Formats: sequence, structure tokens, C-alpha cells
Amino acid sequence: MAELDRSSQLRMPLVPGYTMGGMSNDRAGIGFDSADEALRPIAANTLARSALRRGARLASLPLGVAGRATLGLGKRLGGAPAEQVSEQLQQQAAEQLFRVLGELKGGAMKFGQALSLFESVLPEDVAAPYRAYLVRLQDSAPPMPASRVHAVLARELGPEWRRRFRSLDSRPAAAASIGQVHRAVWGDGREVAIKVQYPGADEALRSDLRQIGRLSKVIAPLAGGMDVAPLAAELAERVTEELDYSLEAESQQQAAAGFAGHREFFVPEVVAATPKVMISEWVEGVPLSSLAESKEAERNAVALRYVRFLFAGPSVVGLLHADPHPGNFKLMSDGRLGVVDFGLVARLPEGLPPAMGRILRIAMEGDAKRVVDGLRDEGFVASDIDAHDLMDYLGPFVEPAAVPEFEFSRDWMRQQFLRVRNPMASGGVAMKLNLPPSYLLIHRVWLGGLAVLSQLNARAAFGNVLAEFLPGFQPEAA
Repeated sequence: MAELDRSSQLRMPLVPGYTMGGMSNDRAGIGFDSADEALRPIAANTLARSALRRGARLASLPLGVAGRATLGLGKRLGGAPAEQVSEQLQQQAAEQLFRVLGELKGGAMKFGQALSLFESVLPEDVAAPYRAYLVRLQDSAPPMPASRVHAVLARELGPEWRRRFRSLDSRPAAAASIGQVHRAVWGDGREVAIKVQYPGADEALRSDLRQIGRLSKVIAPLAGGMDVAPLAAELAERVTEELDYSLEAESQQQAAAGFAGHREFFVPEVVAATPKVMISEWVEGVPLSSLAESKEAERNAVALRYVRFLFAGPSVVGLLHADPHPGNFKLMSDGRLGVVDFGLVARLPEGLPPAMGRILRIAMEGDAKRVVDGLRDEGFVASDIDAHDLMDYLGPFVEPAAVPEFEFSRDWMRQQFLRVRNPMASGGVAMKLNLPPSYLLIHRVWLGGLAVLSQLNARAAFGNVLAEFLPGFQPEAA
């Protein structure tokens, strides 16, 4: 079984022609500013210009909370209704938190995007003011100036970089934590997405995540009471993997080749890549994050396809896409699910661990002792644990696989979140369970997938997906 905490760093050669070196094209560039602009020197610390300044912006968050609390007390003393004051404070806190995270990009924005995935676990009265900002943060950020984009392209592709393209839109089509995407037309006429990493992204990413970790206790109230320290720590552990676009290109091209011609999924083919720039086929579609208010039948269908991709990746191409937030998945006009952002993956050439499916099936059968034995063999249980308490703890997570159809909802997700955070629930089982390193990314995807399904309020036959793709889930032949 692959070690997931290391597997995503493995390298494999790209298909010939997928590297930047030695490329030439005599076609004149179309749709660009002057050549001199692209060749301007890039300040090495453009994004991370001042760690102190970035830290001060993050530190302003808890100070803002204190100021609003004082203001709120004054309003209450002045006769304003408590409920109205509380709602106003939540709105202001949400606006400040996600404005700061979005403006800083780097680790601050990556943290905000990861937090946005789990807004469904927040109490509704807290989540409602935050939701609009969270969704916005999943898909957008203040853009990097065109001059810097052109300078990065010149540095990575060489001074004749314009000749590679027929045209390029200098306005970003999307902007995220460590880079932004531009739409262009490649020399052979294909529409492509150019992913350009912000200068200084590596330093900013690490600095922000360290600062968020240090401020976790005072930032937590802004995030509805969530414990943000483990989230920041987990993101920091994965930094190196996501900063090298050539690694991402290898993973994406492997998935693109494996799913080529697939009737349900589309992964764009990589055209070229360097450590700071990746160019791949354009994916046109509606992001999953925009479908939460669509009709029930459409939500259920796309949610089922989303789950099928998460499980099909290891089964079909030996890769687990480990960033399941809905901005990475687009419903295309032909009904296929387009998938992007392979910066974080687990390489699973043998598919998901068969023990996962086997233990889940045994839990559905109600054999508590065998469940404990199976989890202990996999490293989840290191001390004595009551089998019946364990089954009580696992029950809600087993149910979606055990019933013909299951409906995920925000209420369900919130209940499970509160339950697993309660150290006394089910006899304190949560305090006796470990997460083996080989399951870290699987656990991330599992929880993230549940959160997305809950945001979509999806109902479908999820057990059928496990039966098709999860090794060990099907009953063993007699």
C-alpha cells in the first residue's frame, strides 16, 4: 500500500513534447502589449514583499474583532436590539476575514479556501453571513497585474514566449492562492488555460500559514469556533508539493491520458509546463460551487458524478485527487464533469486500500469485533476500545453506504462535526483513534467530499459507487 504522505512527490516523465525546453514557433504573437513590458525584472519578493507587513494584516483580524465587540456593547447600551447588533457584527467579521485573506493571496487565501470547504459545519446563524464571502473566495482573488504575468512568462518560457500563442487575454479568468489563470489560444489553435504562479508565492505561503497557526486561538471566533490550527498545519505540510507546477503537470497528464474519451469525466491535457507555469486545455463549464441552488435533480446528478470521480481516480488511473473543493470541478455542457487542479494528489497504483472497503462492509454487517480488529490492523486503534462504542461512533458514517439512497445536508454535517469533536461522545472513542500517515490524504478527501455533498444537499445511491470502485467492499465469493 502506497505511503500517501510521500506518494504525491513521486516523479514520472511527461509524455514527449510536454516540456518547455526547445520549443519554437515562428508565428507572430497576437493580442499582447509591448515585448519590453514582459521582460521587466521581477522583484523576487513581489508577493511576499514584507513578512512583517503580511503578519500585521493577519494580526489585524483579532484586533478588528475586539473593536467590533466594544462597538457592539456601546450600541446595546444605546438601546439597539441585541439580535440586530449580533447580526451586524457577524457580517462585519465575515467581510473583514475574507477580504484580508483574499487580498493577501498566498497561504492566507489558501487557508480561506480550505475553510470555505467546511462552512457547512458551522451553525446556520453563524454560517449565513459568511457563506457569500466563502463562495466568492473559492473562485476569485484580486488579480496580479498583466506586466507581472508577462514577466513570469518571459522568465519561464524565454524572450520569444509570445510566439507560442496566437492570442492571450491579459485579464485573469480565475485567481487563487498561489497563482492565477489566463485564457489563451495555443499555436495549434487549441484554447488553453495558462496557470501562472505569483512571484514570491512560496515565501508568502509558508509565512502566512505560520502566522495563522500562531493566531489560531484568536482567529477561531471569526471562523465560527472552528479549531483552525490543525487546518493550517496540514496545509503547511503540503506546501512543497503544490508549489512545483511541473509535478502537477505530471499528475494531470496521467489523469488526462487515463480518462481520455471517458463518457463521464474530462481532465484537460497538459500542453507544456515549468515549475512556475502550466499550460493545459481549457475547460468550459459551471463550477460545482455555483450549483447549490439549482434544481434537485441536477444537484443530485452532478453530486453523484463528483463522488464517482473521487473514487474512480484511484481505480482507473491510480491517482487520488486530493483537493476536493467544488471550484476544481465544472459541469460541462455535454454533462461531463471537468476536473482541474492536480497540485495535490496521492499516487495509488493499486487503487484505494482494500481494507477500507472490507472494514466498511463488515461494519454494515454489524460485526463490531471484526471492525475493531480490522481498524487495529490498519493502525487506527492503538489502545483498548469498546467495540460497541466504536460502532455507535461510526454508525452515521456507515449509513450512506448501507441504504439505497442517502441525503446529505448541512444539518447532518453539523451534527457529525459536533459529535466527532465531543471527547465524551460514544464513550470517548474519538480520543482512542489514530490517523495513520498512509490515510492522511484519503481522510482529507473523504471529509472534504462529505462537506461538498452537504453543501449541495445531495441525495443519491452512494453505496453503488462504493460497490463499483472501492476494493474489498463487495462481499467475498463463497
